[in-house]
Amino acid sequence: MSGGWQLNLDRAVFLDEYWQRKPLLIKNNAEGFTPALDSDHLAGLAMDDEIESRLIEQEGSNWQVHHGPFCAEDFEREHPWTVLVQAVDHYVPAVAELQRLFDFIPRWRMDDVMVSYAVDGGSAGPHYDNYDVFLMQGEGQRLWRIGQHCDSTSPLLPHDEMRILEHFDTSAEYLLDPGDILYVPPGVAHWGIARGECTTFSIGFRAPAISDMITRWTDQLLLQMDVEQFYRDAARTPASLPGELHPTDVRHAVAQLRAALDQTVGNQWFGELVTEPRYDVEIDEDEVAAAQALLRAGARSVALSPAAKLAWQQGEEGLTVFANGESLPCARSALPTLLLLCDRRSLAGDILDKALSDLDTAELLERLLQYGCIYVE
Repeated sequence: MSGGWQLNLDRAVFLDEYWQRKPLLIKNNAEGFTPALDSDHLAGLAMDDEIESRLIEQEGSNWQVHHGPFCAEDFEREHPWTVLVQAVDHYVPAVAELQRLFDFIPRWRMDDVMVSYAVDGGSAGPHYDNYDVFLMQGEGQRLWRIGQHCDSTSPLLPHDEMRILEHFDTSAEYLLDPGDILYVPPGVAHWGIARGECTTFSIGFRAPAISDMITRWTDQLLLQMDVEQFYRDAARTPASLPGELHPTDVRHAVAQLRAALDQTVGNQWFGELVTEPRYDVEIDEDEVAAAQALLRAGARSVALSPAAKLAWQQGEEGLTVFANGESLPCARSALPTLLLLCDRRSLAGDILDKALSDLDTAELLERLLQYGCIYVE
């Protein structure tokens, strides 16, 4: 994608009328648009045993899933097929740059960029997702059908690995050309079918499950609760039936639970949850030590790692930085550096020198190295 290509979108209107509400086709002038990755490069990634990929093949109503790594012969098939490669933004900087088009949505909401290639008629089938996604057309054309709103009760075809909808009620169709984008909110059924060979970039946005949020919140609450606090039933009335669990007792228990839950709980649980990396971050202690030494000696630049999940939050006592699922208390003096690092994704020259001159900021950068969020050169 060339540097002069812009997203044809009124961001305020989009967030007010479409985000998490209804689909939107974003038609973009293809002039100046070049896909961030071509199909040959994508095929090479699908052959890498360290990169997650899968191939979906359709024969009538039969859907088959094959998992990578693949070889060239795997791409020679009789029936329509598509290959999907996860987290391509972790490996291809130009693909990672696509996320910057959507910087008006907080970075912690972003997941990864999946890229797919399909032959004519290739498809991942009619399905729905539990996250927001922007489907950007790369090479060729793809027809997208929009269907009904779905949830966990929507009937699915029997399949061990795929969630193919049993019924699909088409409400709209969009033929995407290179550079066009279709936004699909959570729970909306969609079905993309290749028209000739094509590639699609799926920029996904993570959303933590409410069940996970409850678990994290209660875990933090339990850490600060008094373990010597017990159920109390002062001023109770005489029991007429000794074996009965009276509704009044249950009401007392629920009231005490509500009182216990109505305590102030810190916000670390949320930041740690939403910055947890989807894929394991491998940390080599020797490499970290060498990078820290280079940082202290005068590194030329510091950059966010492609897979890094980094966020920060201001509080009364300073900053809390969330780095790949860990929370780090930090002095306010590090905020200017954090702002630049999150915006530009790198620090260099006088900006880096100034950051390193502040002891608290220098310490933060060393901690970010330890958690695999940045690398130095």
